[in-house]
Amino acid sequence: MGSNPKGRTVMEVGADGVAVITIVNPPVNSLSTDVLQSLKESYDQAIRRDDVKAIVVTGAKGKFSGGFDITAFGGFQAGRVPPPKPGLISVEILTDTVEAAKKPSVAAIDGLALGGGLEVAMVCHARISTSRAQLGLPELQLGLIPGFGGTQRLPRLVGLSKSLEMMLMSKPVKGEEALSLGLVDAIVSPDELVSTARRWALDILERRRPWVASLYKTDKIEPLGEAKEIFKFARAQARKQAPNLKHPIVCIDVIEAGIVSGPRAGLWKEAEEFQELLHSDTCKSLVHIFFAQRGTSRVPGITDRGLVPRRINKVAILGGGLMGSGIATALILSNYPVILKEVNDKFLQAGVGRVRANLQSRVKKGNMTQEKFEKTLSLLKGVLDYESFRDVDMVIEAVIENVSLKQQIFADLEKNCPPHCILASNTSTIDLNLIGEKTKSHDRIIGAHFFSPAHVMPLLEIVRTEKTSPQVIVDLLDVGKKIKKTPVVVGNCTGFAVNRMFFPYTQAALLLVERGADVYQIDKAITKFGMPMGPFRLCDLVGFGVAIATGSQFVENFPERTYKSMIIPLMQQDKRAGETTRKGFYVYDDKRKANPDPELKKYIQKAREISGVNVDPKMMKLSEKDIVEMTFFPVVNEACRVFAEGIAVKAADLDIAAVMGMGFPPYRGGILFWADSLGSKYLCSRLEEWSNMYGAFFKPCSFLAERAAKGAPLAKTAILVGILDVGFLAVAIMVTQLALKGDDRIDAMGIMGAGLNIIMYASPLAAMVPNGTGFILGSAQLVLYAIYRKAKPTKNGLISGLLEEGNQHEHLILPSDQIISQQES
Repeated sequence: MGSNPKGRTVMEVGADGVAVITIVNPPVNSLSTDVLQSLKESYDQAIRRDDVKAIVVTGAKGKFSGGFDITAFGGFQAGRVPPPKPGLISVEILTDTVEAAKKPSVAAIDGLALGGGLEVAMVCHARISTSRAQLGLPELQLGLIPGFGGTQRLPRLVGLSKSLEMMLMSKPVKGEEALSLGLVDAIVSPDELVSTARRWALDILERRRPWVASLYKTDKIEPLGEAKEIFKFARAQARKQAPNLKHPIVCIDVIEAGIVSGPRAGLWKEAEEFQELLHSDTCKSLVHIFFAQRGTSRVPGITDRGLVPRRINKVAILGGGLMGSGIATALILSNYPVILKEVNDKFLQAGVGRVRANLQSRVKKGNMTQEKFEKTLSLLKGVLDYESFRDVDMVIEAVIENVSLKQQIFADLEKNCPPHCILASNTSTIDLNLIGEKTKSHDRIIGAHFFSPAHVMPLLEIVRTEKTSPQVIVDLLDVGKKIKKTPVVVGNCTGFAVNRMFFPYTQAALLLVERGADVYQIDKAITKFGMPMGPFRLCDLVGFGVAIATGSQFVENFPERTYKSMIIPLMQQDKRAGETTRKGFYVYDDKRKANPDPELKKYIQKAREISGVNVDPKMMKLSEKDIVEMTFFPVVNEACRVFAEGIAVKAADLDIAAVMGMGFPPYRGGILFWADSLGSKYLCSRLEEWSNMYGAFFKPCSFLAERAAKGAPLAKTAILVGILDVGFLAVAIMVTQLALKGDDRIDAMGIMGAGLNIIMYASPLAAMVPNGTGFILGSAQLVLYAIYRKAKPTKNGLISGLLEEGNQHEHLILPSDQIISQQES
């Protein structure tokens, strides 16, 4: 039952005496305090009614529940909305009402049963599932632990080891595996799910099947001594894999508390720790990343035009090297037929061989059957000419970074591809206008920048020029989604967003080394901060040629803020090029294990002599904190320039680009989110200090300086941005359609369009680069619309009412947990 028309439960009692309680909160039946309170009311009613013998809990439209609505966390964290009191949900509602009910209950699970959804299912006395159902507790991905009793019930249902794996790795299981683990009691088809659950519940009532309270099961729990060894091993692994994270250890501690002190004590420990973690920096960062990732596919002025993606039936790729073969792999894995073109048969066979090896790797790991391997590889066709390009819908150029070569290729593509074909380049640094200079098809030229290895890395940087058609952008966004990438749309400039942001990363590290810091100490500090590897190990991995090629583009376009070091060129002269030559900043053994190289000092000393740089004693004693800040603050500085120039329209997009493109630790929230946690004033003052000591490389940009002067943040969190730019218009349109008619609808839409312009660009809550454009456009739009309505008055229009009567209308505000659901993409 419940009063909330969106998030609620509904109860129907059948002739068999079984009450079916259905969770209704589209699209994934997410949970909220209201939904759970409604569940309690439905249970209380079912217990009171004499005509109810047993209970089945299920979810509407083939989804049990995707878990607690994450948008509510922002309100809890900011103090705008009081969180439920500790133990209200896990103890009072789920344990003392649902699990302790005097009538048996069975969960009928289809689709998603994640997080709180699975926790609700586990308090039922049995669980029936479909084979396609997904069951898991992924809360650790958000810096939390399960908060509705999951830490206590899952170990008692599947055993300690498996439950730790499922929670610590946020690893869901499908229905069949859940059955084998004991998490569910039977697998049935979707059509038979509820009817089977009804009979099962009555069987429990008649004692034909066991009446089991999961919280008090003990048969899957190891003896205490053995259990403690399992916990000890789990803690060691957690500290090794995630040394900067607290919540995995907290999760283990809470599980152990329930084993040692009893499950009810464990519930209260869980509730206490959940509340503390909810307000942690890690949780705030990971929730920000959650929403930022889902917001990248919404591009103002592009995706709000109502354009429908065109069907891409066939894709061609030019170049079968590391990038081209990786892109081809990603496409055929998603069932796109691919034409792979090379300049000669030797290169073509090598390219096809790389794709084959990529697929074979999946077979060896058990992620692909041999039959699927052969079917997938059959989607790839190798060619040496353009004959097969006559009917392709998209071409992705992935040849070496050579301007004249790319220009010739695009001229050839214009001649050999159909007029509707998207012409994309995988270039990582070259201006797209320069690449398409010799064509007349500027509206269909776009950047499709994948990251290596392209079939593994999750980011797709979509680069638009001023002339790129919105339809082409929408098409590529759709392709990116279908090949399971996170697309980020950025503007056209040297290095685009990711490479441009991180150009200063290696340069800053080289500056520190030339002035006395230790190469290996820098890599150690950056790795400890959370990066997969330090800047020098990264240089060795990608190769000095790539590092210099990308760096030269930055030097050429931004010489005033570039640090030119001779260390890498000097090593190149001695044929040291990184891991491929087994010598770079490190030396590598036969197993490619990196080891410090004492010979490195001579190259550093020679570089100092050429540059005329003296060792600074302070640099030889840098703390890890100083190393991190002196390496990353220039990255933040460049990210601010990228944002201020409109290369990225949302700061959250740069956070996602940094996390998915460069491995910036997600639990720090992305490059600008992390910077905001330190404060713009602190950032600016440190950069000013270093600029005075070491030159213009550290000089803060005007955007950062202005923000620091005002004490303003660099960006807004993705929760707020998501609620505004994702939820505002959608909810407003829905409410408008339901509440208003005729001219009122038209007037409301006019006002909302203007208001959204102002919110997005001009308000203190601006999701975009703050400037006067949105305010001017929005205000002008509102005034013009008012003039239009004055010229064409209506009897009952909102505008006519405002103009003629001066009526004032209160704003309609909806709670955030009704705007975006947990799993909505």
